[in-house]
Amino acid sequence: MSIKPLRIVFAGTPEFAAIHLQALLDSQHQVIAAYTQPDRPSGRGRKLTPSPVKVLAEAHQIPVFQPTSLKSEEAQTELASLNADVMVVVAYGLLLPKIILETPHYGCINVHASLLPKWRGAAPIQRAIAAGDKATGVTIMQMDVGLDTGDMLTISECEISDQETGGSLHDKLAEIGSPALLKTLQQIADGQLQPKVQDHENASYAHKLSKQEAHINWEQSATELDCLIRAFNPWPIAFTELDGQRIRVWEAKPLAVNGKSLAILSANSSDQAPGTIISANKEGLDIACGNGTLRITRLQLPNSKSMSVQELLNSRKEQFQPGVKLS
Repeated sequence: MSIKPLRIVFAGTPEFAAIHLQALLDSQHQVIAAYTQPDRPSGRGRKLTPSPVKVLAEAHQIPVFQPTSLKSEEAQTELASLNADVMVVVAYGLLLPKIILETPHYGCINVHASLLPKWRGAAPIQRAIAAGDKATGVTIMQMDVGLDTGDMLTISECEISDQETGGSLHDKLAEIGSPALLKTLQQIADGQLQPKVQDHENASYAHKLSKQEAHINWEQSATELDCLIRAFNPWPIAFTELDGQRIRVWEAKPLAVNGKSLAILSANSSDQAPGTIISANKEGLDIACGNGTLRITRLQLPNSKSMSVQELLNSRKEQFQPGVKLS
């Protein structure tokens, strides 16, 4: 099927956005400009670093714009001069005023990493895992002045596995988001869009992640902590503390057989204060929780790389004896 090429302005910043930009570059559409966040200090040297979208756009000789706001008349005039058919927005990070939303011929469409109206907001991927959701997806929507409240144009679903991390789900959603975006653009070009209004009464919000909420609360259940640890991998990484030192927890799992908690270990953990090490061996550190037992299998000490528990016990066994309490 032939596709009517559209003049597209792309707006996005992180790797998730760059993956969608690459899909547009590989399509018949014409990306005429890329908007992205200003370069930010990064790494130990705090060197100014361009966003993944900027790097990709410049590699393809696409003009890059990095305004700190789109509220100024200058920024709005600049966008209007591009004469775009549509603006594609993916994790851009700036609010788009009403005048911007109405500037392109077909308005602005957004790729959002959830099944709207669930998990509107900044961190839908991590919030879905942390909540224990079994499914999520990507919604392409027509943007309006609200926060992810616009009409839905295309929906693509996927499962969330029991081993899913924030990183793996990010990649999975980027993979299904790109074809969903291209499908929507074809429908725009063909005049075949069928917008669907969101069920606003059932909306939920995915608030921005903070490093503080990555601190493990051992009063929670092993299942809840498993979800938290997976959701916050690779950022900000869940952590606990021992003797005033922060220990980052990269991998863990609730102890289970055929989906049911191990009765013996659950019973053993019930008379241990949450956060107490029940056992420590090459299989992992078994920690008492508010409900059940969590087995940590990979962690990271301060000023060290992540390591398996077996590697940890080879050098720090005396620090991680049964009875020791994490906080």
